[in-house]
Amino acid sequence: MWSEAKAGNIPLPARDAGDPRREIHEARKRNPERVWYDTISLQQVVKEVAREEDRGRIAKRIEKAQAKSTPEFIYPKLVQEQGVVPRIMDDPPLLFHPTAEQTPEVEGEYKDGFAMYRESIPEHVRTLFDRFTLCDLVIKVVGVGSVGTLCGVALFLAGDDDPVFLQLKEAKASVLEPYAGKSVHENHGQRVVAGQRLMQSASDIFLGWTRGSSGRHFYIRQLRDAKISAVVEGFDLDLMQTYARLCAWALARAHARSGDPAMIAGYMGAGGAFDDAIGEFAMEYADQNEQDYRRFVTAIKEGRIQAIADL
Repeated sequence: MWSEAKAGNIPLPARDAGDPRREIHEARKRNPERVWYDTISLQQVVKEVAREEDRGRIAKRIEKAQAKSTPEFIYPKLVQEQGVVPRIMDDPPLLFHPTAEQTPEVEGEYKDGFAMYRESIPEHVRTLFDRFTLCDLVIKVVGVGSVGTLCGVALFLAGDDDPVFLQLKEAKASVLEPYAGKSVHENHGQRVVAGQRLMQSASDIFLGWTRGSSGRHFYIRQLRDAKISAVVEGFDLDLMQTYARLCAWALARAHARSGDPAMIAGYMGAGGAFDDAIGEFAMEYADQNEQDYRRFVTAIKEGRIQAIADL
């Protein structure tokens, strides 16, 4: 059973984790405010893991990730202090200062973009943001999930040289737009931010959006804001099932916050048809990933594409 969670003075009922269909059915019975304030704490995540050795290893990873996420830890690894204004160090091809030809919306005009970003963050956060001054901005080559989009890292310093790093990520139209219709938000960065704020009980305080001079849409967040990912490659069956249950709870909670739990529960039904359909889709998706990976490796071996390892 999950231990009782609290949001302010609102007690939340304990329940089993791992069945998104049951979780949605439970959410439709509960007070919407309780659903809204429901959280998944790191302590609950660790407690759900059965074996003590796994709990200890996960706790150490969390502690390490939290320590590496502080701006003070990142600053000496990314910044060189040569001259009056500190600059982020180039590390091509993954991190570099752009030219005006490469990114016209960054070179010389990014201050307008940050002015628009400032208006997108909550008013009380602007008071904090205004204490920082933009010092430098570089382009960051993104991973598979954002391939083909523009990403940047900006360094801001407060008066006493306290740093904060903000990451700019390009946001394009949703892949669902051709089927579900256009977003209600004119800026796709705003669409992403609105979705994150809706689904996450505690999002980054600096989460916001802006637009480049060339028309690109961006959302902005802190760089390495205590983010941690599960190393699923090392999971055995027991740990993988535990992780799947946690993901199921998080997914159900997000849908319960962002949609109508009663309508979603009705769509999923009380039987196992929905469960079976998701299972079949997952297996087919896994098969497709394996096929894509084999083609990717073949293309590297034949010299059609070049692979660069980030060691």
